[in-house]
Amino acid sequence: MIASMTGFARAAGTTGPVQWVWEVRSVNGRGLDIRVRVPSGFDGPGEAVRAALQKALARGQCQLSLNLTRPEAAPRVRINEALLADLAAAVSRVPLSAGLGPATLDGLLGIRGVIESEEETGTDRDALDRDLAAAAQSLVADLVEMRAAEGRQLVGIIEGQLTEMERLTEAADACPARKPEAVRARLAAAVASLAENGSLDPDRLHQEAVLLAAKADVREELDRLRAHLASARELLAKGGPIGRRLDFLAQELGREANTLSAKANDIALSRIGLDLKAVVEQFREQVQNVE
Repeated sequence: MIASMTGFARAAGTTGPVQWVWEVRSVNGRGLDIRVRVPSGFDGPGEAVRAALQKALARGQCQLSLNLTRPEAAPRVRINEALLADLAAAVSRVPLSAGLGPATLDGLLGIRGVIESEEETGTDRDALDRDLAAAAQSLVADLVEMRAAEGRQLVGIIEGQLTEMERLTEAADACPARKPEAVRARLAAAVASLAENGSLDPDRLHQEAVLLAAKADVREELDRLRAHLASARELLAKGGPIGRRLDFLAQELGREANTLSAKANDIALSRIGLDLKAVVEQFREQVQNVE
């Protein structure tokens, strides 16, 4: 099976008082580009998920993010007793002058650094890391499954487009304008038009007829179209990361369809060429999303 490069996965949970959310998004990309955005201090879990994505994916631009929500903890007050004792001892050694009273406890407590506040979250970092790692495994698996599900849908669309291109190729081959008698009639009319004034060299007329016949012949283009379509069928049957090769075939199919349209010297064949070009363009748009 083939996989799409478009996908999204989310894993969320709670460890102690901390709520966390993993998210990963992937879109089309020429190669594999994984960008990680995690809070400070969580580079390790982020790089672990990056490594897992690199093993699981072949192409696509991925955005991985980790969001943490910590509860607002009530501050815990602590007195720096060592500093308070040093201040009290220092003050007791200072001689008091007139108008100065002895230091009081509330005055010493007001000095910066004597009273400290601490926030207590109760978070177990080891447990948090374990939960994040476990969730990351399901995150990567969910992303791979979503890309595979879209890939299964793409197979049906692409196979339908290949069938339509095969039908148009055979229609071009069977077009009455390509029948030998039709080609001879057009050549005869063209030669008659060139020879109206009777001053043209018969050898020149023969050369012009050969050029017109060569221009009207689209046999090689039809053969190459069939070969490219068969290659695309083989790739779909093989599966795996075939997006680049399908994209190359889309370019080749477009080139042959353009040449067929340019060589068409009949309205019916021109219409077939235009329809073929439209389907090739739709095919190219779809394979742009194949891994």
